[in-house]
Amino acid sequence: MPTTPAPAPADGLLTAARRNLRELAHGLSHMSHPATPLLSGAPRLWQRLIPYAAVVALTAALLPVTLTVLAHDHHVPGAVAAAVAVAQAAPLLMLAHRPLQAWWIVFPADLLGALVLLAREGGPHLAWPWPPPTLIGYLFVLLALGLRETRTTVVAAWLANGAAGLLLFLVAPGRADGSALLLFLLGGVVVVIGAAVRERGVAQRRLAEQETISEDERARRTLLEERTRIARELHDVVAHHMSVITVQADSAPYRIAGLSDEARGEFTAIAASARESLTEMRRLLSVLRSEDVRGERAPQPGLDRLAPLVEATVRAGTPVDLSVAVAQAEVPTAVDLHAYRIVQEALANVVRHAPGAATRVSVRAEDGALTVLVVNGPTDGPVAPLETTGTGHGLVGMRERVRLTGGTLDTGPLAEGGFRVAARLPLDPAAAPLPPEEQDQ
Repeated sequence: MPTTPAPAPADGLLTAARRNLRELAHGLSHMSHPATPLLSGAPRLWQRLIPYAAVVALTAALLPVTLTVLAHDHHVPGAVAAAVAVAQAAPLLMLAHRPLQAWWIVFPADLLGALVLLAREGGPHLAWPWPPPTLIGYLFVLLALGLRETRTTVVAAWLANGAAGLLLFLVAPGRADGSALLLFLLGGVVVVIGAAVRERGVAQRRLAEQETISEDERARRTLLEERTRIARELHDVVAHHMSVITVQADSAPYRIAGLSDEARGEFTAIAASARESLTEMRRLLSVLRSEDVRGERAPQPGLDRLAPLVEATVRAGTPVDLSVAVAQAEVPTAVDLHAYRIVQEALANVVRHAPGAATRVSVRAEDGALTVLVVNGPTDGPVAPLETTGTGHGLVGMRERVRLTGGTLDTGPLAEGGFRVAARLPLDPAAAPLPPEEQDQ
């Protein structure tokens, strides 16, 4: 059976070499980041000014030194020496925000300076092709590239300098003093250091992003858990009403005399629909109810349970003054449940975060709404920070309950110390505004 001959190894090596050269060229021609200054995300102004101060000091030090070395040591004419010195040192001012553009100016300027020095007579103690100021400046360019650019870009700049040093050595081996090899070796060390610092910063930023995402996920999970808990409670409320409808529809033919067959059929259909709805709701509850609450069978509490709740809080060491000015018959069942849960969560927060603080609970009906107010004063002991998100429900549950009833919630610390929770729940569900997500439908 004929087989396809394998490609020659040389083709694979040439292809890989061309691909790597294209990557290196692309790295030198494209910035990997916006033209934002180094340390631009620092919280303090003086920290953000450090890179600018460093490049200004570096340029101010290297510019006169480079000019002196060119003019006095190598006897380069003044105008040429000044032009080369400015071309090699002035672009260092760009290292704080545009290091790759600075490299594109410094590298050709260094080559130009080496060619200018090659045309002059060199002494036995004069460095060539890279005088000390040129060598130091290029090391700082490599460091800036390592801190800002990708590994490919930094390696390309390092190899470009090595190739230039090798080419100059081949042009004039008698003039070379080893500065090209020294810059290549020191440049490799600087590249490794800069890349390590950059990758460490990238890792820290990614870790911070992951922590932020984790916090958001925890908050979202807490919100979903609270909504599930509220749904379970509302199921009990709605199931009670559906049970009443079923009983009334089943007993209507026995309680009301003279019903026609059509009316008896309607009551029978109503009872059957109510029983079917109850069955579906029980199936829904089996999904919502977790294993740890599968055995809950107690009726949902309401405003009539506020007095025992306050008594339990007082026994825990927190003095509470309760004032209820509303007839429970006037309050819808769902609002009754939500009002009790809001007071329960608020008192739990007081016990956890301000134990022993004097607390006032007020529940009253006014202007078609139920107003729930829980205010605690300052505590003598240390105050634990109040968490609005996390593993507990607290304020998250209060906001969800108020949102479901179309009411408003106002929470926050008091100027004289303590904390305030004020909720307003409409007593007429039909008059309450829809939640935002339902308004858009």
